[in-house]
Amino acid sequence: MPEPAVVIDGVEKRYGATTALAGLSLTAQPTRVTAILGPNGAGKTTMVEICAGLRRPDAGHIRVLGLDPTRDTDALRTQIGVMPQTGGSGAAGIYPAVKPREALRLFADLYAHPLDPDALLERLDLTSAVSTPWRRLSGGQQQRLSLALAIIGRPALVFLDEPTAGLDVHGKHATWSLVEDLRDAGVTVILTTHAMDDAEHLADHVVIVDRGRAVAAGTPDALTGGTRSLEDVFVELTVPSRAS
Repeated sequence: MPEPAVVIDGVEKRYGATTALAGLSLTAQPTRVTAILGPNGAGKTTMVEICAGLRRPDAGHIRVLGLDPTRDTDALRTQIGVMPQTGGSGAAGIYPAVKPREALRLFADLYAHPLDPDALLERLDLTSAVSTPWRRLSGGQQQRLSLALAIIGRPALVFLDEPTAGLDVHGKHATWSLVEDLRDAGVTVILTTHAMDDAEHLADHVVIVDRGRAVAAGTPDALTGGTRSLEDVFVELTVPSRAS
């Protein structure tokens, strides 16, 4: 069996008195879609930031594509793509006045063998917005541009943080199709979400996270037993701990 693309073992991260990750452990296999499910505040975004070398863990062991994100940040960033959560003008590190085609061409210039920017714009239904500044794009358009920027460099591994948040049905299905194509092309996808339909449609493996810990992991069929919905399992595992 190939080595896991991501290994997280006992990772802890605190922000003052707040514990974001409390001994999180999980693995993600290569060329598969792993969905990390969790309610808001479960630690999903912190996990992505640590995997990408954007934050240092307080404790624990982590390897991404065999590299230490803290020590091997430069080497790792040439092999991964990250789609962060967006949240308005200037979100995701994007200059508010930049236009979609400009942004994609700028990012493409950073890689030896990038995808074609215009083809990505067409694939993600952004051709009508190529001359619109980021700050004037709709929330769904910002989401789709962030996804395009994450994959323009042909990464071996891509982290997608809530990739369908705020998308309409058309945008959601376009995103699903692109994620499926990435997997079919041999890309490892780590999908963090609290949208059950994302996981049900895309995931080969699911990890449910709550309060900074993994509380269940397995294939969708294994977790549901083939008789329940993934949402039922999610609620059963996370709501009691939130109510306690």
